[in-house]
Amino acid sequence: MNQPIVARQTLALALPKAAPAVATSTVLILGRIWNANGAEHSVGNAALMVVLATGAAAAGAFASAGRRGDSVIAGTAFAASGGLTLAGVAGYADGWSLPLLLWALATAVAYGLAARYWRTDRRESVQYERRTIERRNEHAHIERVEALRAGAQIEVARSGAAYAEALATALVTRAALPGFDPKALENAGLPELPTDQHS
Repeated sequence: MNQPIVARQTLALALPKAAPAVATSTVLILGRIWNANGAEHSVGNAALMVVLATGAAAAGAFASAGRRGDSVIAGTAFAASGGLTLAGVAGYADGWSLPLLLWALATAVAYGLAARYWRTDRRESVQYERRTIERRNEHAHIERVEALRAGAQIEVARSGAAYAEALATALVTRAALPGFDPKALENAGLPELPTDQHS
């Protein structure tokens, strides 16, 4: 009954791990399709890819320069430059050896960069889980202390009510005893009974 949920979770966890290989493979396939449609030995197509790859690399260099460098934009620009280079080589080269070599290199670099972000993400997830568990334990402890305090207050109130009830019963029982003389008690210094019990 739980298998579809587990399978979906496994797929959701495995999909990001396959993304670098899927991305570089897609670029390689598109480059080879481009090769089959006339890009091979086309100087104009090669020049276009060189200009685009160089432009993307320059954008990545500018984005990462200085103190205010944006690592996300720089990483995206460098990845685009690498992808354009791989596509250009795959489209321009004669055989499969050089495109496959660049594909393997690009995939290894992509996994190397992705692993760094995965480690950071995992570390942050573990820290968040620890903080959540600590807060949950702290709140559970506070709830237990408050429950004990409330229980103690309830017990004090119950014992006070039981004492008042026992005192009232004792007063009524004392007034009902044969030969009870409230004036003798007053003369002895004992508490006087309420007037409604005299009558």
